[in-house]
Amino acid sequence: MDQGGGVALWPRMEPFLLGALQVAPPTKLSLHYLRKMAAYVRSREGCFPMLGWLMWRHIACGKLQLPEDLAWLYFETFDLLAGHPAEERLEWAENLSQCSSPRELDRQRSKLCVDTLQFLLFLYIQQLNRVSLRTSLIGEEWPSPRSRSPSSDREAKTSSQNKNWDDQAHLSFLQTHLCELLELLVEPGQLSGSGQAVKDSQVSLEALQGLSLLLEGSVSRGRTVHPIHKLLSRAPLQTQAGYSKFSRSFSLHPLLAWLRQALVPNPFGMSTCLRSGKKLAWAQQVEGAMKRAKIARNTHMAPPGSKMVLMSQVFRQTLAKDSDKLAGANVKIHRCSDAFIYLLSPLRSVSLDKCRNSTVVLGPIETSIHIQSCENVKVVCVAGRLAIGSSSYCTIHALTPTRPLLLPGNTALTLGPFHTHYPSLEDHMASVGLAVVPNAWDQPLLVGVEGTIPDPGSYRLLPPTEFCPLVVPFRMEGDTCEVPGGLPSLYQKAHEEREKSVQDWQKMVKDAHLNKEQRRQFQALVEQKFHEWLLESGHRQELDSLIPPCITSQDHSDSDSLEARTNDTRQEGTSIREVGQTRLPC
Repeated sequence: MDQGGGVALWPRMEPFLLGALQVAPPTKLSLHYLRKMAAYVRSREGCFPMLGWLMWRHIACGKLQLPEDLAWLYFETFDLLAGHPAEERLEWAENLSQCSSPRELDRQRSKLCVDTLQFLLFLYIQQLNRVSLRTSLIGEEWPSPRSRSPSSDREAKTSSQNKNWDDQAHLSFLQTHLCELLELLVEPGQLSGSGQAVKDSQVSLEALQGLSLLLEGSVSRGRTVHPIHKLLSRAPLQTQAGYSKFSRSFSLHPLLAWLRQALVPNPFGMSTCLRSGKKLAWAQQVEGAMKRAKIARNTHMAPPGSKMVLMSQVFRQTLAKDSDKLAGANVKIHRCSDAFIYLLSPLRSVSLDKCRNSTVVLGPIETSIHIQSCENVKVVCVAGRLAIGSSSYCTIHALTPTRPLLLPGNTALTLGPFHTHYPSLEDHMASVGLAVVPNAWDQPLLVGVEGTIPDPGSYRLLPPTEFCPLVVPFRMEGDTCEVPGGLPSLYQKAHEEREKSVQDWQKMVKDAHLNKEQRRQFQALVEQKFHEWLLESGHRQELDSLIPPCITSQDHSDSDSLEARTNDTRQEGTSIREVGQTRLPC
C-alpha cells in the first residue's frame, strides 16, 4: 500500500453498492449534461453548496427532461446514503406520514437538502451500470474467453457480474473517470468552452470534500480510515498533491497524478473478504448439507460502511442468526437454493442474487434490499428501499417508507404486506430509524430502460384470499408480540375469516361426539393428510431442518451462533406443526 508517498486510497464501497441504480441511466445524466448542471448550480442562488429538492426538480424536470418520479428517486436514494441518525429518520417518517395531500408532501420534501458537489458525483457514478456498444464488442460486458486464474474465476462467479458489489469494477471506474469527476468539482470559469479543464485549473480544498463521497484511505498502512479531504488537510500530503497555500487550492493535473498513483483496491472489499474473510459459524446445520456452502465476513476488522457478510450456495438448509456480527453489515446472499434463511438482526443492506426456491426472512434493513435474477423466492423484510430486477415468480412481503423499485426484466412478481414479527423486531427497527408509517409496499415504481415502456403486468398485489401470516419459529428476548403497525384492513379481515373457519372446524369436530376409536381413526387421518400436505408444499424439509444436531465444541467458534435458541426449536416444533394443522382445513 505504500503508494503516493505512504498513503493508500481506495473507492468507498457504499456509493457504488447502494447508490448506483442497477439499470442503465438516462442519456441526460451523461457527462455533457452534468457539466452544464455543475455550471448552472454555481451560478444560481440557493443551489450551492447545498441543493434543495425544489431546485433539483426544476433542473431535472425542466432542464434535463426527467420524469418527476425518477428525479425524486435519485434525490431520495442519495439521501439514504447520508447516514442520518436514527432519531432524524424517525422524525422524517413521522412528518411524511402526516402529509394528507400532494401539496403537503411537496412542502415536506422541500425541506430536504443535499451536498451539491457530492450529488453531482453521485449522478455521474450512475454510469457504472451503463452498457456501451464498444465494451460489449470487445467482451468486457459479456462472458470473455480470455483465460483467468482459478481464484479470479471463483471471485468472478461469486460477483455474478454485479458491478455494484465488484470492488475491482469500482476501482476501474475511478481510474478511468477520475479526471471527469475532478472537472465537476472545478469552478466553471476555469473550464474551456467544452467544459474540460484547462492547464492551470484549480480544485479548492472545500470542493475536494465532494470527492470524499467516493474516496477514503489511510496513511502508512495505518488501520484508521479517513475520507480523502481529511487526508489532504495534512501538510506533507498537500505538498505532494500540488496544493498552493496562496490560492488555497490544488492544481488539477498534479492532484490527478497523485490520486492515480495512490489508488489501490479496497482492502475491505468483496475480493479480500472472499480470500481472507473470517468464517461465520452456524450451530444449526444438517449433516452434509453445508459442505458446499461458503459463508464469510469481514465484520471483525472493517470500518462502518465496509462491513460485509457473504453467503453463497446454501442448499437444502435452514440457517438462522441474530448476532452482533450481522448488525450494520452489508449482506450478500448468492446462489442459494431450497433454503430457509433467517437473519434477525438490524442490517445495513441486503442483496439476493441468483437464488431459487428459497425463503428469506430479514431483520430491519437501514438502506436497501436488492433482489436480482431470482426465481420462486419469498422475501420478508422491513427496509428503507426495495428494488427487484430480472426476477420471476417471487413474493415479497415488505414494510417500506419508499415506493418499491421494479427494474427491467421482472415476471410474475407478487407484492404483499409485511406479515410477521419476532420479539426484538421493534427495537431493531428503532435502531436503524425505520417506522411503521409511511408504508408504500403497494405503490411500486416501474423503471424501464430509456425509450421503453415498463410492463405493468410484471407484478400483482397479493389477493387477501391468499394471505397467511408467517411465524418465526425461534424463541428470542424482546417485547414485540404482533406485526408492527398491524395488517392492512383487507388482509386483517381475511386472516380473521381464516381463523374463524379453523374455530368452526374445531367446533364441528367437538360437536360430533366421536367415541374413542373414532377419535383415534380421525386423528390418524388428519395426521396423514397433514404429512401429505407437508411433502407437497415442501414444508417438511423446513420443519426437519429446524431440529438441530448436537452442538460440538467446533460450533462455538462463533459465540453468537444460536446456541440457546436451537434448543428451543425442539420445543417449538409442536407449535409449528400446529400452525400447519390450522391451515389444513382451509
